[in-house]
Amino acid sequence: MDVDLRKLRYFVAVAEELHFGRAADRLHIAQPVLSRQIRALEDELRAQLFVRTKRATELTPAGRQLLDDARPLLAAAEAARRRVAQAARGAKTFTVGFMPGLTVTPVVRMLSAAHPEVAVEVIRTTWDDQVDVLHDGRVDVSIVRLPIDQAGLTVRPLFEEPRVAMVPADHRLAGKPAIDISDLADEHLLQDPDAVPEWRDIALELRAGRPKPLPALHSVEEKLEHVAAGNGISIIPLSVAEFYHRPDVTCMPVNDLAPNKVALAWIASRRSRLIREFADLAGTVAWTAV
Repeated sequence: MDVDLRKLRYFVAVAEELHFGRAADRLHIAQPVLSRQIRALEDELRAQLFVRTKRATELTPAGRQLLDDARPLLAAAEAARRRVAQAARGAKTFTVGFMPGLTVTPVVRMLSAAHPEVAVEVIRTTWDDQVDVLHDGRVDVSIVRLPIDQAGLTVRPLFEEPRVAMVPADHRLAGKPAIDISDLADEHLLQDPDAVPEWRDIALELRAGRPKPLPALHSVEEKLEHVAAGNGISIIPLSVAEFYHRPDVTCMPVNDLAPNKVALAWIASRRSRLIREFADLAGTVAWTAV
C-alpha cells in the first residue's frame, strides 16, 4: 500500500490543531473535503486516527503513532523536492545553519575559497528549528547547540562554552559574583525544562509538582523581554548573553551548571563531498563564540 503524502499533510494539520475547522483554514481547503480525506486515510491504513466528539478531537494510539512517523516522512519528502529543484536549476549552493551567538564566518570563507563556483549561504536557526532545517532540506549542515534529537543525523562535537542565568537587573541575586542552580529553583524558567536538566531536577524535587506553563517564545529577544519584565529567568550560553547585552537584564555565572556543547550536524544518509569537506574544515577552525 502506498501512503499519499497529501493525505499525510492533511492528517498532520488536524493532529496539530486537534480541530478540523482550524486545520481546514490552515490548509486552505473546505472542511468537508478535509474530513473525507482523513476518512480515506483511515480506510487505507485500516485504523481509526481520531476520536471526534461535539467538544473535542483527540488522537487515538494509532493516530499518535502516525504523527510520530508522518513528520519525518514529510520533512524528507520536502528535502528531496528542494534538492531536485536545485539540481534542475543547475544551481551550486551550500547552506549552513547556525544558532545565535555562534560565528561561522571563518569556515564559510574557507569553503568558499576552496570552491569559488559554489555559493555558500547561511541561515540563522533557533532552538525550535535547528534540527528541522536539516530534515526539510533548508540547510546542508547546521551548527547546533546540544541537546538535540540525533535520530537520523551525524553529529560531530566542535566546542563547549559556559552557560549563564539571565535575571532582571533588580533581581534579588543581581550583583553576586556567582550563584548555584539551587538559588534559582523557585524561579519560573522561560524555556523547555529539558534544556536545563540541572534546574528541572532540583525544581521538581523542591516543588513536588510540575513547572508553570511556558509562553510561546521563539527567539532570544523574546526571552530577554520576558526576563526584563520580571516574568522569569532564562539559561543561555555566555556568548549569547554577551551578544544580546542590555542594561535591564543581568548575566549571572552559575557554579554547578554544565557547559553548552556545540556540534556540527547533517543528515546521516547524505553522501555529499561538500558536507564531508565542510566537516573536515570545521574541525580545523579555532572556534570562538560571538
